[in-house]
Amino acid sequence: MRSIPPDLAAELASGATTLCRCWKAMRRDGSTFGFTDHDRDLVFNGVQFKASTGLEASEAAATIGFAVGGGEVAGALTSEAISEADIASGKWDGASVETWLVDWSAPTRRLLLDSGQIGDIQRSGETFTAEVRSLAHLFDQEKGRRYEGLCSAELGDVQCGAVLDIASRRVQLAVLSVSDSTSLSVAGLPGFPAGSFSGGKILFVDGPDAGLEVPVMSHAKVGGLESITLWSEPPNPLGAGRLVRLTVSCDKRFATCRDLFVNTANFRGFPHLPGNDFLIGYARQGEPGQDGGAAVS
Repeated sequence: MRSIPPDLAAELASGATTLCRCWKAMRRDGSTFGFTDHDRDLVFNGVQFKASTGLEASEAAATIGFAVGGGEVAGALTSEAISEADIASGKWDGASVETWLVDWSAPTRRLLLDSGQIGDIQRSGETFTAEVRSLAHLFDQEKGRRYEGLCSAELGDVQCGAVLDIASRRVQLAVLSVSDSTSLSVAGLPGFPAGSFSGGKILFVDGPDAGLEVPVMSHAKVGGLESITLWSEPPNPLGAGRLVRLTVSCDKRFATCRDLFVNTANFRGFPHLPGNDFLIGYARQGEPGQDGGAAVS
C-alpha cells in the first residue's frame, strides 16, 4: 500500500488543484533531464523540471503480480530537451524514468508515483510518444546463456574474447558518394570480398552523427567501388567526405568462427547440439549407424 506524506495527504483532502506531474529521466550515458506538465519550471532533489517541453501523460495502468504495467508520455521535439536526432540515435533507449506527483505551490509536498524505463518511442512530425514500462518488464528479459548452436557473443565484445584481432577486421575511410538516404559508396577494400560487411556495422567517426553505429544490410562491389546499404536511415543526411568505420559481420556459426576468425576457443554456442531434423528423425533400413552403438549427429 502506498504511503502518502501527511502534508501532501492534507493538501489532497482539502480539494486543492495545485498539483502537477514531473518526470525525471536518466539516460544510460549519465545525462539527467527533468520535465513537468506545469506551466513553469520546478526544482527539487537538485533537478530542474522544465515546463517548456509541452509534455503530457496518458493514464497509467497498474497491475498485480509480475504483469507489465505502465503508461505513455507525449510531447514536442525540442533541441534543448529531446531532439529527433537523439531519439533516432538511440540515446533515449532504456532510459529510466521517475514519475512524481507534485504540489507546484510547495514542491516539498510530493510523491513518487512510479519508476520505469523508456520502451517504444514513436515519432510523428514534430511530436513523439514514449512508452514508459514498469520495472516488471525486466522479468521478461532473457538472462544467462541459451542452449543453441549459434554463438551468443557479439563480434569483438568481452565474451568474444581477446584472441580475436578485431582491429584487422575494421577499416576507416571517407565516403566518396551518396545515392540515397541509406546507400553510400567508398573506395576499394582490398582483402575484403563482396559481402564481407553485409550484416556488419558502420560507425560514423565525424559529422553530426559522430559515435552513431548503424547495422549494414548489404555490401557489394560496383564498378571498382564498394556499395554499402544501411538497414536504417541515420538521423542526419549522409554526405561525401564523412569518415566512417566499417566492421565485418559474423553469422555466429562455428565454421565461421573457426575458419574466418580462428577463435574457436571463445565460441559461445553449442555447435554439436543436434538439430530438429535429428531429433524427429527415425531409423531407416540400410542407413549406417543402426548397429546399436552411440548415435552420431
